[in-house]
Amino acid sequence: MNKHVGTDGTVGKALDLLDIVVGFGRPVRFSELVDESPYPKATVHRFLQTLTNQGMLYYAEDRHTYAPGLRLARLAHHAWQTATLAPLARPFIEALSHEISETVHLAQMEAGLVVFIDKVRPAEGFQTLAQPGRLAPAHCTGVGKAMIAYLDPKHREEVIDAQTFERFTPATLSKETDLRAELDLIAKSGIAYDRQEHEQGITSIAAPIFGAGDKVIGALSIVTSTMRAASEDLDRFSPALLRTAKQIGREASVHPYPVAH
Repeated sequence: MNKHVGTDGTVGKALDLLDIVVGFGRPVRFSELVDESPYPKATVHRFLQTLTNQGMLYYAEDRHTYAPGLRLARLAHHAWQTATLAPLARPFIEALSHEISETVHLAQMEAGLVVFIDKVRPAEGFQTLAQPGRLAPAHCTGVGKAMIAYLDPKHREEVIDAQTFERFTPATLSKETDLRAELDLIAKSGIAYDRQEHEQGITSIAAPIFGAGDKVIGALSIVTSTMRAASEDLDRFSPALLRTAKQIGREASVHPYPVAH
């Protein structure tokens, strides 16, 4: 995790700290938060007290750890229901996963990052890093590249500029020129790939989801292990993937879902 200094005053700093707690993915100790946060120890302590008092965090006295609180969980659930594609898309991605017996991811984009908002994993499927609520870079994920490729020119440049081009595997696209070349291919074909770029041994095929006015509102991917299929083998899923993305987009076109940005 990167230390980021908020620019939105007290509220921004408190939300930064909340992001850090959630980012650990487990109960976290005060000392860990001080190490990870860009703020002084006294500031961290003050914000933690406020967030705990407000129910956004839960403090376990026996373990001396902080974790997301019930109020945060309630707000997150409400946001999931009203501000994401997840509830609307759920029947479609369940049907797709059942049809192809592979894991399906649903994602949207915020501030240049991929936000995974739902996942359907068949009984015989395998686990991936992507979980609902998890953030991921756009430059090395199939869903991320699928969305960037269809942004309007201004937003496309903003999202590309926001990428760190961090290398996660030997296959990660770590140069802007390489990403741009692949985005041009995606814009022509309508299909994006993750060729073990984010997780070693994991490959995917992805397609954008278009809402009202043909604006990109999300992306859908079929994910599998290289033990089950090579990247080129995923092309057989293209018809079902594109059909499902179109179905979701058609349903979403009457709702004011946020466009990718």
